[in-house]
Amino acid sequence: MTVPQSPPPRGPAPDRDRMGPTRPATLLVAGLAAAALAWLLISFFYGSLPELPWLPVVTLAGLAVLEGYAAVNTRGRIERRPGRDPVNPLMVARFVVLAKASALAGAIFAGFYAGLAGWLFVESTRAATEDRPAALAGMAASLALVAAALWLERSCRVPERPDDEREPDDRENRHIH
Repeated sequence: MTVPQSPPPRGPAPDRDRMGPTRPATLLVAGLAAAALAWLLISFFYGSLPELPWLPVVTLAGLAVLEGYAAVNTRGRIERRPGRDPVNPLMVARFVVLAKASALAGAIFAGFYAGLAGWLFVESTRAATEDRPAALAGMAASLALVAAALWLERSCRVPERPDDEREPDDRENRHIH
């Protein structure tokens, strides 16, 4: 005879649905997949493509600079440094989402540019030689975006308070009772 079991409790588990820091492995896998796709696509369609544009490179570099500035500014505001306005928690949440998305997009672009650059260095045509600087600059700008995004994400963390200033949270209260 089997005993009927009640269904698992509904609702989210307290720790399962929390957003955690961006995992380097996720970025690496996305970059490697993009590199493989770029190599495959460029090997079939390179002859029919125009010259590699510089606008995406400039855009990625500009985003990296803006996110780096946001990281410095946000960290100063979270730490309540003199002369800085208090931070809006909703703005910090938006910055975290932006940072996570930018890190993933930067990793995909870096992988794509790496695959493209790798293929361009194997190819010995004049057009491939002329596209190499844009591909390498695109890879560098993409990696800068990943670094700035991870820095912004880290800057949005609330600093640990000393033990004498800590208030027990709900999880600590549950264990006490």
